[in-house]
Amino acid sequence: MLKRFTFWLWVALVFQLVTGGVHALSLIGAPAAANNTEKQLIDLMINYRLDLGGGIHRSMWDLFRALSTCFTLLCLLGGLTNIYLLRKKVDPGAIKGLVGIQLVVFAIGFAVMLVWTFLPPIIMTGLVVVFLAVAYFTTPRTSVVNS
Repeated sequence: MLKRFTFWLWVALVFQLVTGGVHALSLIGAPAAANNTEKQLIDLMINYRLDLGGGIHRSMWDLFRALSTCFTLLCLLGGLTNIYLLRKKVDPGAIKGLVGIQLVVFAIGFAVMLVWTFLPPIIMTGLVVVFLAVAYFTTPRTSVVNS
């Protein structure tokens, strides 16, 4: 079982969907301030609008939510793509290529999170990268009869 690439791809896609789901929870509600300094910072992030040119005025909170939404959608896209590949029994060579693309994208995202975020997204994205890597390296390049 542990040598079958389909097992590792299922584990990777579960972590992709869980990571996206947990990250989607961060989109609900606004942060709560613990002191006056945090209250002022949160107020500025939510209410102060930057002039981004062309009549576009967005707050840092708007930009933060947009990026958070994009990460949630990236995880959802990766997980649903892997479900599709496994359910349609796509050729392992094609799966290896698509998992390789996902591995590069999620590894870059992991590196960014490692530098600029906090522990839960670092751990969850790191697990996605680990399981995508295992799935990639256990996937054969050619067709296999009963994988």
